[in-house]
Formats: sequence, C-alpha cells, structure tokens
Amino acid sequence: MKLALFLPVKRDVRWDLAKQIGVDHAIAKAAPELTGELPPWDLNTLRGQKERFAEAGLKLYGLEGDEFDMSRIKLGLPGRDEDIEKYCRMLTNMGELEIPLLCLNFMVKIGWFRTQTELPERGGALTSGFDVADLEDGELTDAGEISEETVWNNLLYFLKAVVPVAEKAGVKMGLHPDDPPLSPIKGIGRILTSAENYRRIFKEVSSPNLGVTFCQATFRAMGENIFQLIDEFGKAGKIFFVHLRDIEGTKTKFHETFHDNGPTDMAAALRAYHQAGVDCPIRPDHTPTMAGEANADFGYAMQGRLYAIGYIKGLMDAAGISY
Repeated sequence: MKLALFLPVKRDVRWDLAKQIGVDHAIAKAAPELTGELPPWDLNTLRGQKERFAEAGLKLYGLEGDEFDMSRIKLGLPGRDEDIEKYCRMLTNMGELEIPLLCLNFMVKIGWFRTQTELPERGGALTSGFDVADLEDGELTDAGEISEETVWNNLLYFLKAVVPVAEKAGVKMGLHPDDPPLSPIKGIGRILTSAENYRRIFKEVSSPNLGVTFCQATFRAMGENIFQLIDEFGKAGKIFFVHLRDIEGTKTKFHETFHDNGPTDMAAALRAYHQAGVDCPIRPDHTPTMAGEANADFGYAMQGRLYAIGYIKGLMDAAGISY
C-alpha cells in the first residue's frame, strides 16, 4: 500500500511535514476555488501542479472530490453534457500525466455532512459528529426534493459516459460512499449508502477502472461488516483507495474518533487489506483537531493527521506490510 496525505495544490508547510514523516504520495483537490487556476481539464494547469509536487519530492498520485462545478451533472440539468465533456478531458489529461487515481462522489448539493464540529474527544481534542435529530423537519436545499431514482439515473448516465474514457486513459475511478450513508438528507436522495448499491453499480457499469474509495468508517456506519467487505471488494480488485478513519455510533448518530480510540480493530483492518491483495493509496481522514490548532478545517487539521500517519506506519510495520 502507499501512504498518502490529502494536501493543498499550493505549497505550504504541510508539504514539508509530509516529507518529514515519510509520506511521498499526495492526493489533492485542484478545483479553481482552491487553486486560483483553471480546473484540471486544462492540461497545462494540471501539468504545472504535478511538476510543483515533484519538485518537492512528492508524487501527485490522485485527485479527490469535485474538480469543478458538478451541479448540472449531479442534478441532470441542461448543460450536463458539456460538463461531462470537460470531465472526460480531465481524465484524458490525468492519463497523459500519469496521475492514476480519481476519487469521486455523487453526493448531490450536500457533500460529507456534519451537524456538530466541536465535540470533545480524548484530552479535549475537537472532533465532528452527526445527529439526525439536529435536522429540522421539512428542511430543504434550494434544489427542493430529489428522489433516489433521479440520482440513480443521473449517476448511471454520468458513469456510462466517462468510464470508457477512464479505461482508455488508464485512470482508476474510486467512488466514495455518501457520508453519512443516510437518505434523504434535506430532501436529497442519497444512493451510495450500502454495499448492495455498489454491487448494482458494478453490474450496470462493469469496468476494471470503476471501483471503490473504501471510506472505512462510512461503510461501518452503514452497518456493514467491513472485514467481509474488504475481503469481497479487495479480492475482486475493486478497492482503489482507502480512507482510514473510525467512528463511534451509527449512521443516524455518530462522532469521529482518533484512529486508536474507536471501536474498530485497526490492526486487523490493515491485515485484512493486505490479505485481500489491496495495493493502493491509503490516507488518514477526519482526524480530531488537537491543542494549539484552529478548528476551522475540522477533520483536516495537521497534527491529528501526523499522529495518524505514525500510528498507521506502526501497525503496518508490525504486520510486515510495505508502504
């Protein structure tokens, strides 16, 4: 497996810290609102971003998230074909630049969602959580109500258009589950909420280049047996990326934990990936904010992620798993 960190496209101290703790692989979001540059459907822009990482000794291994405004695609609005064309251009650029991984989601209007962001964890560290009871009855987004069937239709339309391009480009597309895996939220249907729905997608869009971003705690929140799923999806060659994190609770009420302070046997999980033949990037996700750090970017403050990398390296060393 390949230890990775989610890093900004513009160099800052986090790049140096990544190298200092022995991480050589970067995952980035290259959306223009974060970079001030064109989206990665522009080849020269993406090439420059990759080269900047390389100059710092980091390999830009993958892109994660919506790299430009995906609303027309996800909502099935007029203009989505134009946006899908740009998406295909991005995949082609990634292939040309040998950036082999794209982590994508199909959460419509609402991305990963929390109702609380300052819950106390061990030693007063701050973590995030979700409680369905915090949502107001009848609360909707400006998109109104959107059925699961509509989301299914829009997702399959999108995948059938872009996956052949990913195959040609040699890019693996890892679908991230909906977080939390609950439907609907604020009137929006969510469909990447169970292992069975993933199986349906893989049946309807069969491709060696379409797989899973295995966000471990989200699958746990679904009520799935993560060890059975790691074995199933891993041996089928469908785990393209691992987001390693843990939670206490269920999909209707949970909170994030430190990697060594949750209910999941993380050592056993890492052994399970290894035994299933999973060889892909793995990164810590949604770590608590520790003393001395601002909580503005809850889940992505650096100290918690540095601690998590050290913990993961120790577990992997103990299990004889190379990284």
